[in-house]
Amino acid sequence: MEITANNPKRKSWLNVNENSDFPIQNIPFGVFITRDDIITIGSRIGDYAIDLGAFHQLGYFDGIPLTDDMFLQDNLNDFIADGRKTWRLVRNRIADVFDVKNGKLRDNPAHKDKIIFRIDEVEMLLPVAVGDYTDFYASKEHATNVGSLFRDPKNALLPNWVHIPIGYHGRSSSIIPSGTPVRRPVGQTRPAEGSNTPGFGPTKLLDFELEMAFITTDANVLGERIPIEEAENYIFGMVQFNDWSARDIQAWEYVPLGPFLGKSFASTISPWIVTLDALEPFRVANPKQDPKPLPYLQQKGKGSFDIHLEAAIQPEGGAETVVCQSNFKYMYWTIAQQLAHHTVNGCPVESGDMMGSGTISGPTEDSFGSMLELTWKGQKPITLKDGTQRKFINDNDTVTMRAYCQNDKVRIGFGECSGKVLPAKL
Repeated sequence: MEITANNPKRKSWLNVNENSDFPIQNIPFGVFITRDDIITIGSRIGDYAIDLGAFHQLGYFDGIPLTDDMFLQDNLNDFIADGRKTWRLVRNRIADVFDVKNGKLRDNPAHKDKIIFRIDEVEMLLPVAVGDYTDFYASKEHATNVGSLFRDPKNALLPNWVHIPIGYHGRSSSIIPSGTPVRRPVGQTRPAEGSNTPGFGPTKLLDFELEMAFITTDANVLGERIPIEEAENYIFGMVQFNDWSARDIQAWEYVPLGPFLGKSFASTISPWIVTLDALEPFRVANPKQDPKPLPYLQQKGKGSFDIHLEAAIQPEGGAETVVCQSNFKYMYWTIAQQLAHHTVNGCPVESGDMMGSGTISGPTEDSFGSMLELTWKGQKPITLKDGTQRKFINDNDTVTMRAYCQNDKVRIGFGECSGKVLPAKL
């Protein structure tokens, strides 16, 4: 099916700023509360939120096989479970209705009042009910940096890293939408030198992790795997992702089973899911993989996306300072490889499951995707615009991440992924 929504020449009758993340070619999906306190599934064009529940009830999806309550729910899980054909039909129809040449909705003030809201009139919620969440460790530069910091720099990567996408099962209950404050976590830390008793208290090494995450649909049943060549058929779209980390808590707990409380206190996502269809014009080849992966991980064609990423820190009352700029194309393991590996043992994947990429670091120091790397474990503090320095994240700092794709025809973005750090509760 042709993806007519991606036509770069298409213009909307809604006003869209030139540098907007949400031109008519994007048409992401999310969930929000309207000014009438109604929870609805919606989309976005420019600075306007589109109530797809009202859009459907007023007949604008006529001819597309959708249940009556498809967009009247508090999450996208059922819509995602309907599959790629439905996603494309819906995106194409929204693009057609909001095309500058189509007056059906444009010239109907009563319908416009029910369907269209200014973005500052709505409150964004989590777009999906996340049943399961997995975080990968798929950036070679990040894994090399961490290995150099904590192990022998000459042997930074463990032997398995170049053969399998490393991951761990995270905690879905603490995934939160952008704008939700993050409480500094409390936990155990390594004993002080000369002591056998662990420390306890608020983390002193609170960090961000610059990531993307993909959302899956129903894919397989227990005992069946997803072939690499089919994996992207089961990926609905992507969000930006900040997997907050308490490095001192993590350092004490992670042996032998890996991350636990140092990760599960909060993970922030951008609230609009950008579909893989919208990202299609920005495909690029993933980095060369050496040694060659096993056959079930061998992917043909371009498996990555040119997504510009940045993270900024804003102290309370101060100016924002961009501290790193990276790109999703640096990822060693692609999202298709991650999903194929996740299910090779027969693990079932369901609608609304989320898979984090792991920290996305690039080849230069300003492209490292965490404070752990940017300050080299605190040895090289970063100076913010207000003159204060940061080794890690302070109380009342706001961390904001942004992600977008851009070529000479169109810009497709994800909006902000932001969270303010509140002091620990003692």
